[in-house]
Amino acid sequence: MKKVLPLAVTAALVAGCAADDPNRRAKTGAAIGAIAGAVLGHQINDEKGAVIGGVAGAVAGGVVGNYMDKQQLEFEQALAEEQRQHEIEIQRLEDESLKIDIASEVSFDFDSAELKPSFRPTLDKVADILQRYERTVVHVVGHTDSVGAEEYNQRLSERRARNVAEYFASRGVLSERLRAEGRGEREPRATNDTAAGRQLNRRVELYVKPIVEGQEREAYEAPAGPASWQ
Repeated sequence: MKKVLPLAVTAALVAGCAADDPNRRAKTGAAIGAIAGAVLGHQINDEKGAVIGGVAGAVAGGVVGNYMDKQQLEFEQALAEEQRQHEIEIQRLEDESLKIDIASEVSFDFDSAELKPSFRPTLDKVADILQRYERTVVHVVGHTDSVGAEEYNQRLSERRARNVAEYFASRGVLSERLRAEGRGEREPRATNDTAAGRQLNRRVELYVKPIVEGQEREAYEAPAGPASWQ
């Protein structure tokens, strides 16, 4: 179950960083990430659906498309080489969210949830853009193939998603904007009967969802799974 970082803790962390410290944002994000231990949640007023004490606000509905256009362009420019190497795929979804697929082969060793050091510069690029587009919620979703026990695969997918989210927090992305979950082997992109299919199924997905005025709650809802590959 996802826990919520108490508002009082968040306020104390922010107050504890000097206002004139140029690295205040990064330090705040890292501190929150460390204390929360990737317990990445959010607080919402049930009556109004408004986000409490966290992110920088919401995007007006009339300009959300332009806001996400700019963010998508920056991702595509910053990650052009990774896309060329088929390490990352970037898609725009119908609800204006951005979906970034990360192949597990380039981000994790086999049967490991530890991020590969060679992939951290790529995540740094992503974190830099996420910091500058604060009016979004970032969902990190881990997936595996069907090799091995289902329960084990579920736990592995959770650890991988959590570690990616924790890394973003350590790079200054506020933890109130981050949610992590694992879906194990339940949502394959392709058949698990072939090596190529299993490779596609082993992945981490990022869903960058805009916080739209009057629809704030929707940004925090878990993203829908992929359409059936069959």
